[in-house]
Amino acid sequence: MPSLAQMTGSLHIHNFYIGKLKVQQEQLFESDPELAQLLDNVAAVLSEHAVVLAEDIADREYEEK
Repeated sequence: MPSLAQMTGSLHIHNFYIGKLKVQQEQLFESDPELAQLLDNVAAVLSEHAVVLAEDIADREYEEK
């Protein structure tokens, strides 16, 4: 099982790439809507995983108190 620090680092990485994907998606919306939709879908999947990861981190922090 990953440490709390690893989980937190992973969450930060998820959020970083979600932000990058959203920026690219906005830039491509007019010129390549299919690619923009694909990027939006990838960001959505990462966002779902980030939510689960944040919940796991909160649970772990609660258990350590």
